[in-house]
Amino acid sequence: MRKIAASLFISLDGVVQDPAEWHFPYFNDEMGAAVDGQMTDTLLLGRKTYDSFAGAWPEREAEGGEEAGFAKTLGDARKIVVSRRPLEFTWRNSELMKGDLVEAVTAVKNEPGGTIAVSASVSVVRQLLAAGLLDELHLLVHPIAVRKGERLFDEGDGSVPLELIKSETFTTGVLYLVYRPAK
Repeated sequence: MRKIAASLFISLDGVVQDPAEWHFPYFNDEMGAAVDGQMTDTLLLGRKTYDSFAGAWPEREAEGGEEAGFAKTLGDARKIVVSRRPLEFTWRNSELMKGDLVEAVTAVKNEPGGTIAVSASVSVVRQLLAAGLLDELHLLVHPIAVRKGERLFDEGDGSVPLELIKSETFTTGVLYLVYRPAK
């Protein structure tokens, strides 16, 4: 069975919304390597994340600049988009997830292939955690309190116990933490 690993940029106070507004001063080669290490042949994305990626990465690939290699890797990956409405795709290798999220994701986990990566897409991450389908949660914790915006863990019923399986401190003060659901 394939593994699902989600990766999120997050502030000290748990904000995951609009990282483009606060994340870039902390980006360095260490973080780039961590992000590159999450790349795989299959991406599971929420619609907003897909729209953001599709609005930027194909153009960066076509420009052939410094980010072209990473952009090509993203373009070549299978992109499964979670959305309640029909979508028309312009970015290659993109498809709409059909049916119930839990059933559809379980079916993809049972297909042959490598790790399924979830980038950003906080609502998808929450649903996968609740359904017991998320195998790893990669958090890049930035040393900033954003103080407003959507947080990874919203108020709700029950706790979400996690077990730390890896930690690394980058020179920028960012903590790279990898968790799995606690048993």
